[in-house]
Order: sequence, then structure tokens, then C-alpha cells
Amino acid sequence: MIKEVVLLVAHGARDPGNQGNREVEELAGLWQARHSGVPVRVCWIEHAPVLLPQGLEQAVAELGDGGGRLLVLPLVLNAAGHVKHDIPQAIASARARHPGVEFRYGCHLGTTDQLLKALRYRLHQAMVRLAMPDPRTTGVVVLARGASDIEATGEVAKMAHWIYETTHHELVLPAFTDVCFPRLEQVVQRLDLLGASQMIVLPYYLFTGRLIKRIERQVERLTKQYPNRVIVQADYIGAHEQLLDLLDLRLRQCREGSLLSPYDNPVPLQSN
Repeated sequence: MIKEVVLLVAHGARDPGNQGNREVEELAGLWQARHSGVPVRVCWIEHAPVLLPQGLEQAVAELGDGGGRLLVLPLVLNAAGHVKHDIPQAIASARARHPGVEFRYGCHLGTTDQLLKALRYRLHQAMVRLAMPDPRTTGVVVLARGASDIEATGEVAKMAHWIYETTHHELVLPAFTDVCFPRLEQVVQRLDLLGASQMIVLPYYLFTGRLIKRIERQVERLTKQYPNRVIVQADYIGAHEQLLDLLDLRLRQCREGSLLSPYDNPVPLQSN
């Protein structure tokens, strides 16, 4: 048997009390309970005490002098700069320092049926809070962080379309909190013009953080700007069973080598 360690790589959150990073640790604890035979460790790309280079070194040390296999799983929704460059470059550096260790870089979470189910569950919870209005007149804003990578933003639009295709909501639009457009305010204005009686802001986020707090303030302001519309914020994905199931799948694919990250041989970032 090859000795293994699993390293979950999360983004990292800036928020009072480090609640977002604690939620990552709690998720890792829940997932570790499913995989008692292999150590599951956590590190972050930024805004956390254990950053990616240190996390890799700690995981290698846990494997011991005999080496083994380190399975690196990005706890990241879509493939932008962190998935395509930061993580694979850190792995390449660690691989050069530790030739006796096999490093496998698993696929990011991606646009999957598991995440669709988790988002639909959060959407349903918000509909219950609204006393189950007509979904045909209830607009949905799938609100993601945003990135300069057009493939990553395209995945958000894809998820919004999946929600449209698999629910009775006729008005489902993507929006972003940072970096790219459209922003939340623009999409709410569009839904208002389209006649949405009420709107649900559905955060396409795994955990809380500074941006989730910002969204709460934005929704509060928008409810004042549109007094004739009901606007509520749904919960983010969090430690949903479907997320744990997806991590199970990504671990199995990484261990078997059936689906690894296509970005394991990073190219240098090009300046414009």
C-alpha cells in the first residue's frame, strides 16, 4: 500500500473572526470522517495562517522519509488564476524539492450536478422563506465572485442556465461581486424591468467571507431602492452533503488517475 496524504487547498477568506476559514476546517473534519484511512489536511492560497507552500511541506513531512503520494485537491469552484497557475506552480516547486514523493493534482470542483443540486437546495430554502411564490415571477441572481478569466466567468453563466433549465424559474441571470460585469445592481435593475415580483440573490460561494458580508449590505440597500420588490439573499453552499459527495468523486478520480487537473504543467503568466 502506498502511503497517502490528501491536501485540500482553499482560497482563504478575509472576515472578522476568520469564520470563513473555520468553515473550511469544519468541512474538512466532516469529510475526514468519511475517509478515516487517509489523513486529510487543509491549507489556503491567501488570507490564512497555513498557506499553500507551507501546507505542501507539512503534508510531505507527514508522509515521512519513505515518501508516498500527495493528493492535492483544490477546494475551488472554477478554474481561474489560482487553479491554472498558483497551485500548479507551487506543486512544481515542491515536486522538485521532493523527488521521492508522487504529487497528484486533482481537478477543481467545476460545474457539476452535485453543485447544481446544492444551489437548488439553497434556492428552495429561500423560496420557503418567501412563502413559496410563483417561481415564474421570481427572479434569481446567481452571484459569483468574478474573475478576469473568461472561461471561469463562463462557467457561472453555465450554472445559471442549468438552474433555468431544471427549475420553473423563468428569470435566472448571472452576476459578479468583483473584477467583471454585470454586477448585482445591474442585474437587479434588469429583473425589475422584466417584471420580477420578487428576487432571490443566490450566492455561488462555498463559504462566508468579506464578500458575503458585502452582499448582505448590497441586498439591504437594494431593498430600499426597490420598495415595490421583495429581495432576499439565499445562503451560500457551505458544508452541503452534495459538496462532500463531489469531494469523494474528485478524490477517487485523483487516486485512480482517471481525472487529473489539466493545469499540472503551468505556463508562466503572460503580461498584456
